[in-house]
Amino acid sequence: MPLPPRWFRRIVLGPLMIVLAAVLLMCLPFLLLVPLLAAPVLPGRLRLLRVVWVGIVYTVWDAMALIALFGLWLASGFGWKKRSPAFQRAHYVLTGWFLKTLYRLLRGALNVDIEIVGTDPDVALPGRPEIVVCRHAGPGDSFILIHSLVNRFDREPRIVLKDTLQWDPAIDVLLNRLPTRFIAPGHVPGADIEQQIFDVTIGLDPNDALVIFPEGGNFTPRRRVKAIDRLRALGLERMARRAENMRHVLAPKPGGLNAAIDAAPDAGVIFVAHTGLDKMLTVGDVWRELPTDKTIMMSFWSVPPEEIPRGEQERIEWLFDWWKRIDDWIEAHQPQPARPIRARRRGR
Repeated sequence: MPLPPRWFRRIVLGPLMIVLAAVLLMCLPFLLLVPLLAAPVLPGRLRLLRVVWVGIVYTVWDAMALIALFGLWLASGFGWKKRSPAFQRAHYVLTGWFLKTLYRLLRGALNVDIEIVGTDPDVALPGRPEIVVCRHAGPGDSFILIHSLVNRFDREPRIVLKDTLQWDPAIDVLLNRLPTRFIAPGHVPGADIEQQIFDVTIGLDPNDALVIFPEGGNFTPRRRVKAIDRLRALGLERMARRAENMRHVLAPKPGGLNAAIDAAPDAGVIFVAHTGLDKMLTVGDVWRELPTDKTIMMSFWSVPPEEIPRGEQERIEWLFDWWKRIDDWIEAHQPQPARPIRARRRGR
């Protein structure tokens, strides 16, 4: 379905989300009682109740974010100064608070935790812009990555992501006020994605981080085969064979990373691996996995700018080397059951 125009999203979808949140809050006792009564005849540990709770929490969260963003719009002079440094910083502070709140609200319902392991200490090095390169697998990995960058490493992310995420009213309003590029590969004739990435990378501040996903989409076995076939169709047999040796990731597309490095030669590169969401590829998978009972494991590796290859072909080889390293890390860190929520809290 094509994305509706911005005026429609602002005038219709945004207010509709706020109205929906108000209705859900008024009906909250009934909405929670029905799945609770149905729990004895449904599989899983209160699975339906958890799904309903997650839906209500996310809707109310989205509506509250819209109200806060409207307040910032008023405070900025009806949007006049919304792109000034002070209001850009205010938007990032709001982003961090809302992401932290959402994580805390959903953590217990999903029985999920995030553990950052084996991370290069230079990741938190202050005073240097970074290009953050992450694999793409499963729902929520973008949220988890941005939550980590903002709330753990005090970074202000610039993000390159699919335009379909603008269906979410809060994401739509927030990210269109921040340095972001929504891309629609295959839908916008003549669109140069690499040029868009180059443009959004220019002028990275010391605490900025550009976030890109070189695979171009979530990992699935079918997409993995298609990515390998694409390399062969381009006559890149050796790279196709390298991609065949990677079981958990898609063959990366180097154009976006090359454009970002060219736009910010003084920036370092941070590679990110994670595992824990890999098996949730479809709506059915998500339903079967709830509650997830998982610890999502993440690892970050920092490459300083002086160690980044300068030639295009050298960078492609370098990117594939790192992707193989990420694939090996995923193989060694398969998802483990999450610790019981109560036991974890008692240990604090």
